[in-house]
Amino acid sequence: MFTGIIEHLGTVKELRRAEEGSRLVLDLGSMAKEVKPGESISVEGVCLTVTDIKGEQASFDVSQETLKRSMLGELKPGQKVNIERSLRVGDRMGGHFVQGHVDGTGIIQKKEEHPGQVTMWFTVPKELAENMIEKGSVAIDGISLTVVEVKEMPGGATAFSVALIPFTLANTTLGLKKVDDRVNIETDILGKWVKKLYGAMLKEKGGPAQGEITMEYLRSKGFE
Repeated sequence: MFTGIIEHLGTVKELRRAEEGSRLVLDLGSMAKEVKPGESISVEGVCLTVTDIKGEQASFDVSQETLKRSMLGELKPGQKVNIERSLRVGDRMGGHFVQGHVDGTGIIQKKEEHPGQVTMWFTVPKELAENMIEKGSVAIDGISLTVVEVKEMPGGATAFSVALIPFTLANTTLGLKKVDDRVNIETDILGKWVKKLYGAMLKEKGGPAQGEITMEYLRSKGFE
């Protein structure tokens, strides 16, 4: 479990592709002293296990499923990546609950410059947009952010925006990204559970008609 508060920018040293997956090697700098094999680390929002540490370089095995769901397979040597160590019991919750289980990817559509901030727009598949609400949480490349707006685009696409302050741009990879770059997206876990449970309610016998939750229906489920 993570919070979406980026601790460090690592550097890609190597990405070796193989039929069964990939081997990713990162330079963690001084952070490597605090990392041990077997630990979970968020790399661009993807939860990976440290398999080996040599000096300041950490190695990770990346499965085919992870390569399919995320943009880790597109990483190049020298590229910067967002790093966050897993949440410890008693740590401050500075962002929101982030699992490191990427739901899919989005594409940067545009960047709007405003005094003191940049509004960045992303296009995403419909199934991801369905889990987003205005003022809700979203993790982009592992960064905990707040959704500003969600809207339908011409051609059936969906876009959402986030507001980025100078600190976020300077201390995460979003400050390095360009229009048309692909990013990892993890939608809020609470929203996914609500959607799943609500969908089950609609399918069950005696569920709320036309998606309406009435007082009678709540009482039938034990709510008073």
